[in-house]
Amino acid sequence: MRIAQIAPLIESVPPRLYGGTERIVAYLTDALVEQGHDVTLFASGDSQTKARLVPCSERAMRFSGNDCEPAFQYICMLDEVWRRADSFDVFHFHIDVLHFAMFRPLAGRTVTTLHGRQDLPALRPIYRRFPEFPLVSISDSQRLPLPEGHFAATVYHGLPVDLLQPTYHPRGGYLAFLGRVSPEKRVDLAIEIAVKAGLPLKIAAKVDRVDEDYFRERIVPLLNQPGIEFIGEIDEAQKQRFLGDALALLFPIDWPEPFGLVMIEAMACATPVLAFRRGSVPEIIDDEITGMIVDSVDEAVATLPQVVALDRCAIRRRFEQRFTADRMAADYVAVYRQALGRARTPLPKVVAATEVPGVVSAPPLEPIVQPS
Repeated sequence: MRIAQIAPLIESVPPRLYGGTERIVAYLTDALVEQGHDVTLFASGDSQTKARLVPCSERAMRFSGNDCEPAFQYICMLDEVWRRADSFDVFHFHIDVLHFAMFRPLAGRTVTTLHGRQDLPALRPIYRRFPEFPLVSISDSQRLPLPEGHFAATVYHGLPVDLLQPTYHPRGGYLAFLGRVSPEKRVDLAIEIAVKAGLPLKIAAKVDRVDEDYFRERIVPLLNQPGIEFIGEIDEAQKQRFLGDALALLFPIDWPEPFGLVMIEAMACATPVLAFRRGSVPEIIDDEITGMIVDSVDEAVATLPQVVALDRCAIRRRFEQRFTADRMAADYVAVYRQALGRARTPLPKVVAATEVPGVVSAPPLEPIVQPS
């Protein structure tokens, strides 16, 4: 099958540091190549992939400074995908709804994975206007605000089975918080749980520019307490030891989390998860097997000894049963086949910019990474 994967340009694929969507695109793309599909990845030029790479920016926008205008860059990327449209059977978009207007003639051949929250009022008119686009949710709970959405499937995220190794005998003696500092992620609650439980907490988290005031005003004052250590943003290599040596991962979210990639990263390391009952959490955590689900700080503190005592071998086994990249890729191939079954009509002729009078086009972008 000839598959186009269209990734966000904010981070590279995979990202150097934080970046859930781009990480999943990387794992999915490589798994599809390994399963024998002909895959082309449209992403930033500093991406690394087993597929063909069509670079749509010199580097990830996050590292491009103030000279990069995201809207213009995405327009160029979508134009490049459109110009190559007759090279693909299926187009898999990971860029929210930015492609809907341009790709309406090919909607039946598209798959759009929704990676973000869907409880925003501005989104509903978009889905009503473009009902022909098949959507994929990353959890069933993500769908709840969109009863009118045209959902083809729910596909849970997955990781390469050998990406993170299990640690059955952790040596760190600490609790872990991994992700991003923001009001909805509630690192303040993680600190409160750790302090009340009398256990050290290590916080490996990114602080986005929009959250700098929140971090400085609300979180920094909490970091002076004994046992609380703020590490900052870590990379993939550091994640193995950080999660593996932890007694448990704290995930005290206060928003409808669409998935929560860090939960399965912890499971891959055989580390149990203590999480609040919000969003996708009840779908991802097998209660009393891979972690435990609670509704308050006091319940979290009372439950923590049971969480730490969970069988880490069983946690790793459940990860391998439910959350591998191979399983994710197989699920998406089933969705792609549905799309091909719906769209048996020939592709419309794509008019290149050079064929439009008065329009001068740049030369086509060439892949910079050939298939392995």
